[in-house]
Amino acid sequence: MQYKIPAKQLLPYISNKDLFEKVEEVINLTQVAVDKCDKNLYKNAVDPFSAIFDTLIQGISLKQWVAQEGSRQIQKTMQNAVGNFHQKVLGCVRGWEDMGTGHVFDLLNSKKRIIAEVKNKFNTTKGNHKVAIYDDLKSQLENKYRGFTAYYVEVIPQNRKEYNDPFTPSDNKTKTRRTKNEKIGRIDDNSLYFYATGEKNALKMLYNVLPTVIGIILNKNHEYLIKDSFFEELFGKAYKTQ
Repeated sequence: MQYKIPAKQLLPYISNKDLFEKVEEVINLTQVAVDKCDKNLYKNAVDPFSAIFDTLIQGISLKQWVAQEGSRQIQKTMQNAVGNFHQKVLGCVRGWEDMGTGHVFDLLNSKKRIIAEVKNKFNTTKGNHKVAIYDDLKSQLENKYRGFTAYYVEVIPQNRKEYNDPFTPSDNKTKTRRTKNEKIGRIDDNSLYFYATGEKNALKMLYNVLPTVIGIILNKNHEYLIKDSFFEELFGKAYKTQ
């Protein structure tokens, strides 16, 4: 994509170049999903039984339902990309490193002696997967990263809460919780952004500039979005605000 990156710094904790690069990655991944969905919607095992229930409950046509199903599949891809987006943005903050894909954890700060695993939403990671994350983090602390603190990060927190508490996931097989470890914590994304950047409203700052960045990349008007009365409210429904 061809666009001009503004000379004025948009955020105090990440360069405009890095910010635009990470946003463009989400846009490109979403566009690929759109193209694939247009061509291969029925290859993704569309459920005709769900279609019957959904169309009658919503009072829509089957054609409208198919359009919704396509949007749902695209949104799933985009949500995964946005989860990775936060990992990549934080990886651009001074002192932090994005470990990329295929690593045991997502973020590293050697100076602050922190490792972190980032997940998009509090309820999207299954219990058995949380146990595996705990075990992986514990193993890292016992071996290569002795003396570090490990965090399980939830980008979208439960009930808008801010927290930094022990991470003790429940093991469905043994019906017990993992042992409380002062070096293994669970933290919300709002708190992590503050901790990583030193900026109290770092996450809100990012939210506020995204319409501008996306608008520039796509060459689309973005002012109407910022002026929308629901713009501020939407963030407040997900995160605790000052």
